[in-house]
Amino acid sequence: MTVTIMYGIKNCDTIKKARKWLDAENIEYRFHDYKKDGTDEALFKEWLSSLGWEPVINRRGTTWRKLPEEQRANMDNTSALAAMLENPSIIKRPLLVHDGKKTLGFKADEYENIFK
Repeated sequence: MTVTIMYGIKNCDTIKKARKWLDAENIEYRFHDYKKDGTDEALFKEWLSSLGWEPVINRRGTTWRKLPEEQRANMDNTSALAAMLENPSIIKRPLLVHDGKKTLGFKADEYENIFK
């Protein structure tokens, strides 16, 4: 059986919507809360390697806006990793891993296609 893992932060509104959708569809998953369960440098490196920093880093959130302008202007995978480890709130949420495929964010129609 495939293990589905959702990564994020419990109090995030988008996480709440995604979890509600998964629960309503009776889809089993494990939720990994960065604040409660911690971060994993090797996992973050793998995400950055396979997806690149641009989609992984949430550039709409307050965490991004609080970064110094120079850091934002010179962001790359290395500096993104440091930012993710220092403050996982900067990671776009949720990051869903199902059948080895990574999906960022939540859209009901996208989740429907994943779990058909």
